[in-house]
Amino acid sequence: MHTDLVAALDIGGSKIAGALVDDHGRILLRAQRATPAREDGDTVMRAVEAVIGELTVSPLWGRVRAVGIGSAGPVDRAAGTVSPVNVPGWRGYPLVERVRAATGVPVELIGDGVAITAAEHWQGAARGHDNALCMVVSTGVGGGLVLNGQLHPGPTGNVGHIGHISVDLDGDPCPCGSRGCVERIASGPNIARRALEGGWRPGPDGDTSAAAVAEAARAGDPVAVASFQRAAQALAAGIAATATLVEIDIAVIGGGVAKAGDVLFTPLRRALADYATLSFVQRLTVVPALMGTDAGLVGAAAAALNVNPSATAAGV
Repeated sequence: MHTDLVAALDIGGSKIAGALVDDHGRILLRAQRATPAREDGDTVMRAVEAVIGELTVSPLWGRVRAVGIGSAGPVDRAAGTVSPVNVPGWRGYPLVERVRAATGVPVELIGDGVAITAAEHWQGAARGHDNALCMVVSTGVGGGLVLNGQLHPGPTGNVGHIGHISVDLDGDPCPCGSRGCVERIASGPNIARRALEGGWRPGPDGDTSAAAVAEAARAGDPVAVASFQRAAQALAAGIAATATLVEIDIAVIGGGVAKAGDVLFTPLRRALADYATLSFVQRLTVVPALMGTDAGLVGAAAAALNVNPSATAAGV
């Protein structure tokens, strides 16, 4: 028997990925284009349409019942629009309407952090947990929440955007307009910036990425270690605040910075013990994400399955 499928789009500042996904989260067909992030909005949309075009010519397309989109944000789920910080050509862009016109099926839009949360809850590290925070720590810091067993995107699709919780009242101004945000301290570029400002110097290859700082920290460089400890402290404060507010019992961390492994997770778990002190948050665990680079696509598919009961919804 042929089950229904959903199409998934994962839209970010560097790539636009698409897939056809079954109700077990298996990816049956992929398509991808580079995001023309510096171009005007319609040029970006043409890249999205090219990805959709590769999916719609497949013989499998006849089984597709909905499209799920996970997009860099902010998104507005209710209005069906997106305004990704890193795609200046899209401001209040009517993405849902355009994708519906290109596909002829119902469309569900969520933020990329919420999409990754959906994937980790459905298939990954948060599976079996009714109350979870999932985070992506990379160029930015995003996230999403599962509450009472359900993905909780909120009215606009941005619930769980932990990167813009302020954890340092007198901290650096953040590009979002606030001050001392988690992202301003814990994102990859900010870990690297702080290490360089502290006197860390890259090796002969000149690599100044957070991954290079992580390597130096593993080798015992005190400035590199301190930069990761500061990032871990900011993440711990944000996670503890979230847990105190909504009683999550697990925080899942993915993204490039999480690949630092113990360099991040050891000081993070230590700092969490300092911040998550109330009895109802003391059992909170922090674990690495499991879903890898397909998380955005699988999560977008999960969202489409969940809001389109005519598809074979495995539930999220």
